[in-house]
Amino acid sequence: MSKFYFLIIFLFFVNESSASIKDDIANKLSLINNISFNFEQNINDKIERGKCILEYPKKIFCEYDLSNKKILVSNGSSFVIKTLTSYYIYPLKKTPLDVILDKKFLLDKIRKSKNYYSDKNIVAFKFLKDENEINLFFDKKTLNLKGWQTVDLYQNLNIVYLSSIVFNQKIEKKVFNLPTSD
Repeated sequence: MSKFYFLIIFLFFVNESSASIKDDIANKLSLINNISFNFEQNINDKIERGKCILEYPKKIFCEYDLSNKKILVSNGSSFVIKTLTSYYIYPLKKTPLDVILDKKFLLDKIRKSKNYYSDKNIVAFKFLKDENEINLFFDKKTLNLKGWQTVDLYQNLNIVYLSSIVFNQKIEKKVFNLPTSD
């Protein structure tokens, strides 16, 4: 009988501990207005690197370390990818970034999540919205967002890893103005 009580108490603490990490991640995310970071992006085994500024809700500016001067910008409603020779504009709501850049949606999903992956280094959440599947990864020790995995507009697997993360910096709002096609 005492083994039975031990098992119940053990399961309670395991569930409590799991809920705690989930709540801790949500609480930390709720305090973040913007994030600056370096990134490494892997799209179908093609690696690209650069720097981004993400501001909630739904704004991002990324400069890639590429000779074609690639940038990616969202002003909250539209999404542009521009290089020296190309210019693409999309409605943000048609991309997985619409979910990643929506802190209110993320907080709601994290708090309500019953199934997520956790190991000694990361905590991962999987979300579905419309036709988008998004996997978010958080560092288990710092609770920082470490990256995400999505399928992009062209059905390519896109994995993004974040590093050198800085929170709540002063940002010039004009950085999120969409570039022109020239």
